[in-house]
Amino acid sequence: MSISTQKAAYVVAKINNIDLTLIENGQKLVPIKPVCEILGVDAKAQRNRIDRDPILSSVGVIMTSTGADGKQYEMVCLPLKFVFGWLFTIHPDRVSPDAREAVIRYKLQCYDALYRHFSEYYDFVEYRNRLMHEKMEFMNQVREEFRTAKERLDAAKATLQQVAGLTYQEYKALNLQMQLPFNQIMEGGM
Repeated sequence: MSISTQKAAYVVAKINNIDLTLIENGQKLVPIKPVCEILGVDAKAQRNRIDRDPILSSVGVIMTSTGADGKQYEMVCLPLKFVFGWLFTIHPDRVSPDAREAVIRYKLQCYDALYRHFSEYYDFVEYRNRLMHEKMEFMNQVREEFRTAKERLDAAKATLQQVAGLTYQEYKALNLQMQLPFNQIMEGGM
């Protein structure tokens, strides 16, 4: 696909001090040559690499643009969505010594981002299982406290029912059993 004019160009992202310039012409495109120059990698080799890649070759665009010298130049551009993946494929040994540390840092950030993206569900399951375990232990503790309280409540209900069912005759019999004649207490040596 070839595009002959551009509407707007602006820096859309900065990755390890590399400005990604976005050309918006109905699409968000990033020319690869300026990025290659900043990294010190061969732009032609990167263009060939993009052409060989089954995904990047299907989304890459050749754009014609007018340079400061008034001449027309072809630029290979990638949609912004694919630039970050393309940058990830650049080997640190192929870049200029000045850019090597930045490329390594970028690749580490990509590995971290991929890990976070693909492990997020696992992290969620692990978090949920840990919470479930904590709440299950708490529920078992509350259940045991409830069982003990229920036993005490049942015993209190039974005692209440006994008191509610107490007849006058039983009361009188209980009172008589609890009263001892005064002389028996004295004779018993108390």
